[in-house]
Amino acid sequence: MIIIMKPNASAEAVSKVKNFIESNGLTAHLSEGTEVTIVGVVGDKTKIQGANIEMMDGVDKIVAVTESYKVVNKKFHPEDSVITVGNAKIGPGHLAMMAGPCAIENHDMLLETACAVKKAGAQFLRGGAYKPRTSPYAFQGLEEEGLQYMKEAREATGLNVICEVTSLRALETAVKYVDMIQIGARNMQNFELLKEAGKAGIPVLLKRGLCATIDEWLNAAEYIASEGNPNIVLCERGIRTYETATRNTLDISAIPVIRAKSHLPVIVDPSHATGVRAYIEPISKAALAVGADGLIVEVHPCPSCALSDGPQSLTFEQFEHLTEQLQPYAKLSGRVFNE
Repeated sequence: MIIIMKPNASAEAVSKVKNFIESNGLTAHLSEGTEVTIVGVVGDKTKIQGANIEMMDGVDKIVAVTESYKVVNKKFHPEDSVITVGNAKIGPGHLAMMAGPCAIENHDMLLETACAVKKAGAQFLRGGAYKPRTSPYAFQGLEEEGLQYMKEAREATGLNVICEVTSLRALETAVKYVDMIQIGARNMQNFELLKEAGKAGIPVLLKRGLCATIDEWLNAAEYIASEGNPNIVLCERGIRTYETATRNTLDISAIPVIRAKSHLPVIVDPSHATGVRAYIEPISKAALAVGADGLIVEVHPCPSCALSDGPQSLTFEQFEHLTEQLQPYAKLSGRVFNE
């Protein structure tokens, strides 16, 4: 449930309500807006049943939250969140551009890519050091060696770096090198990994599962937030349907739905959604048109030679063209590329 305070409620009144909730073994989350303060209550509500909280000083009303996710719910936090990652921001007013290879193949390739995407306007270098592949014989990534290359690329370019983690061991290693971790589609409901990501405290990009509903996706985010980590960005990357013309089917409607249900930023991955580089530009434009806070795009110096996802990777020139084409769309949606 949420407790909505009166517009003129004093800080002392808010503090008393918060202390009362916590003294009964529940957790209180404060959301201080420009006009009112909302106190979100998480835990077993039977502990305060019959407490007449609505009679406490400064309380306006109590509203039940029927959804199973609480902390990431917009009812708990009506104002949209802006997540700070390194020297960049993800959220309203900003357009976050993440770009890089699907898999980190070697030092020189990654550094060359970092310089190219930086020049084109990206603020983040993405790269896979741990690769969850359908076949056990496919390239699985360079692991910590690749993370070291990511760190060196950040030092050389100033880009923030993001890498997917696939296990607790990978998470413990990655936090020493990167600015943000990614939980991929196959691990969206790996609840133990989600809880560990919450405990780690580092910003998390949470991709939607292949067949996950939006509520399941938000509940996965709740696992991270419930461990004390509010720095979560959602990523729509397409879901599995009966259509075979594209790699997945991008659920473009998920962006406004998330906007209505959650305060968390949400970005789009047009590369995995389509699997075809020719479709990335129109899908990216559509994503900005419906309110996406950013894009994560696969870029490779030589896609035909890529060890992973070559057909959906852009060349440096194609990525630079993409960012140029997105400028007016960003402006129309009230967003600017982060400096």
